[in-house]
Amino acid sequence: MPYGWHNGGWGVLWMIASWAFIVAIVVFAVRAFSPGSSDRSGRSDDPRAILDERFARGEISEEEYRERKRVLEEARH
Repeated sequence: MPYGWHNGGWGVLWMIASWAFIVAIVVFAVRAFSPGSSDRSGRSDDPRAILDERFARGEISEEEYRERKRVLEEARH
């Protein structure tokens, strides 16, 4: 019998699981340390961009958009 199959194949399954775990760690590390990794969703951390997105999606009214935009502009100065 080939090595690893004499006990029901558990040795081969453990080997596959170990390699899958190693690959998952490598993928996670590459994603975590790659440039731009903090912006996965394509969203910006800029308050004005977030405000624009919320208005475009219809989450806030035009009046609320204008008021919040005014507040952000005042905060910059």
